[in-house]
Amino acid sequence: MDIIANYGTTLVLVAALFGFLMAWGIGANDVANAMGTSVGTKSLTIRQAIIIAMIFEFAGAYLAGGEVTATIRNGIIDTNAFVDTPDLLVLGMIASLLAAGAWLILASYFGWPVSTTHSIIGAIVGFAVVSIGPEAVQWGKFGGIVGSWIITPAISGIIAYFMFISVQKLIFNTDDPLANAKRYVPFYMFLTALVICLVTIKKGLTHVGLHLSNGEGVLLSTIISIAVAFAGWLYIRGQQYNPQDDSKMHFANVEKVFGILMVITACAMAFAHGSNDVANAIGPLSAVVSIVESSGQIAGKSTIAWWILPLGGIGIVIGLATMGEKVMATVGTGITHLTPSRGFAAQLATAATVVIASGTGLPISTTQTLVGAVMGVGLARGIAALNLGVLRNIVVSWIITLPAGAILAIAIFYVLQACFS
Repeated sequence: MDIIANYGTTLVLVAALFGFLMAWGIGANDVANAMGTSVGTKSLTIRQAIIIAMIFEFAGAYLAGGEVTATIRNGIIDTNAFVDTPDLLVLGMIASLLAAGAWLILASYFGWPVSTTHSIIGAIVGFAVVSIGPEAVQWGKFGGIVGSWIITPAISGIIAYFMFISVQKLIFNTDDPLANAKRYVPFYMFLTALVICLVTIKKGLTHVGLHLSNGEGVLLSTIISIAVAFAGWLYIRGQQYNPQDDSKMHFANVEKVFGILMVITACAMAFAHGSNDVANAIGPLSAVVSIVESSGQIAGKSTIAWWILPLGGIGIVIGLATMGEKVMATVGTGITHLTPSRGFAAQLATAATVVIASGTGLPISTTQTLVGAVMGVGLARGIAALNLGVLRNIVVSWIITLPAGAILAIAIFYVLQACFS
C-alpha cells in the first residue's frame, strides 16, 4: 500500500508508457495479420493497407473499445488473492504490459504471427505465481488455451477449405467463369457482410450503447448485408473487363471481381479487431489506473479513463505503420500463394470462426484463426502448395509465447519491486 501512496502518479505514467508499447506490439503483429491477406493478394498495397488499418483500427478501438473492461484479461487470475497486497497487482500488471509488448515486438521483428491474447495471459500468470503463488491462477482456463492451438486453426481451416472448393465448383471450373463470378460474387458479398456484421455487433457495439438481442443483431446484419450485396452487384456490373487480361494471367478478370471483396473485408475486420483486441493493452492499464485512483481498492471491473482508449488506438496504428510489414508478408505470401478469391475464402473463414467462438465461449486467437484459414485454402490446392518450413516456425512461436511472456514478466516484476521498494 505504501508503494501506491508514495508513487501513484509515477506508477500510472509508467503503466501508460508500457500500455502504449503493448498497443504498439498489437499493431505490429495482430493488425498485420488482419491486413496480410489483402496485401498478399495484391488487392491492397502496403501503403493502402496501413491507411485503411489506421482509420478503421483507431475507429474500432476508440468508438467501440469499451466503456467498461474486465481488469484482469479473461479472469485468468483470482483478484481476491491480491486484496491485502494491491501494490503487487499494480507492479505485476505493469510488468505484464512490458513483457507482452516486448515479446510482440520481438516476434514482429522476425515476422512471426503470434497471439497477443496469449502473450498477456502468459505474462499475467508469470507474475501471479511468483508474487502470490500458484493458487492465484485459475488453471482451468489453461486447458482451453492449449486446446485452442489445435481447435481454432482446425475450424477456420475446414471452413476455408470448403469455401474455396465452392468457389472453384461454382465459378472457376465452369465454361464461363467471368459470367458466373458476376452471378455468384454478390451472394458471397452477402455472406461476407453478414458474418462481418455479426462479428462487429457481438464484439464491438455493445460498448457504444447499442445493446441488441441476438434476434435484433441477426436482423440488422441481414438488412445491411442485403444492401452490401446489392451495391456490390451494381459495382460489378459497372466495371470494365478486358478479355486480353486473361491471356496475361489466367482468370484475371474473375480475380478482379473478387478484389473488391478483399477491400470490404479488410475494412470491417480492422474495425472489429480494433474494438476487441485493444483490450489486451488497455485492460491491465485500466486496472493500474483504477487501483491507484482508489488508493488500493481492487474492483472486478473498472471504468476506463478518457485518455486510455486513444492511447491504445494510436499505439496500434504506429505499430502497424512501423513494424507490420514482416508479419503481413508471412501471412500474405509466406504460407501459400494467395489470390483475391483464395484470400476471400480465408478472411470469411476467419470471421465465421470468430462468430462461432463468441457464441460458444471458445477461447480464440485471431492470429491462429487466420493462419488456419490460410492453411485450409492452401490444402484445397494440395499439400505441396503449403510452405511447411514457414508453418513450422509459426507453430513453434505459438508454443513458446506463453512461457516467453511469463519469464519476461517475472524478471521485470522483480526489477520493478527493487526499484519501488
